[in-house]
Amino acid sequence: MKLPAAPPRALLFDWDNTLVDNWAVISGALNATFAAMEQPTWTEAECRARVRKSVRDTFPGLFGERWKDAEQLFYKTFEERHLEGLRPMLGALDLLERARERGLYLGIVSNKNGRYLRIEADHLGWTPRFGRIVGATDAAADKPAADPVHAALAGSGIAAGPDVWFVGDAGVDMQCALAAGCIPVLVRDEETLGEEFDSCAPHLHLRGCSGLTALL
Repeated sequence: MKLPAAPPRALLFDWDNTLVDNWAVISGALNATFAAMEQPTWTEAECRARVRKSVRDTFPGLFGERWKDAEQLFYKTFEERHLEGLRPMLGALDLLERARERGLYLGIVSNKNGRYLRIEADHLGWTPRFGRIVGATDAAADKPAADPVHAALAGSGIAAGPDVWFVGDAGVDMQCALAAGCIPVLVRDEETLGEEFDSCAPHLHLRGCSGLTALL
């Protein structure tokens, strides 16, 4: 593993499966939507593997002309349960504390709807830790576009570039980092990278939040 030439001034984080685990609720809401639309359901493992982009970028392909109806069904179910199922990832709080000690600017860039994203950050008491929390539909385009990166850095005095490390668990996060010219940092336990990363290899691949904490 070759470290970047300079340490970061800012860390931008993905949310789900990077800092928090909310997949039981996400998969439950998605399957309730599939059932209502008379489509086959997915296992939680399939949801984890397939759900990468935002609802506005994913649902038209899944539900066709009925995607707006599906969106309403999904969010109705999700809203009822998303806080009770929300859990910090192992080592996430220690990582945020270490980053704060280092004086780094922190932001969130997620493909979860921005409204629910900020509610979840408030619920955990984490909102003050971040300069900006940017979710789906908050910028002109969602990940993997670079737009939400620029939105997350707005007002920080830090421009997107090698001073900014983008931390996530999926190919879409690495694509977003590269699109914005940032350092892509993958945090996940799997040692082997699949086809998802063929065109977006991470600069760093670390074992979960604790791996990045140790590096900082």
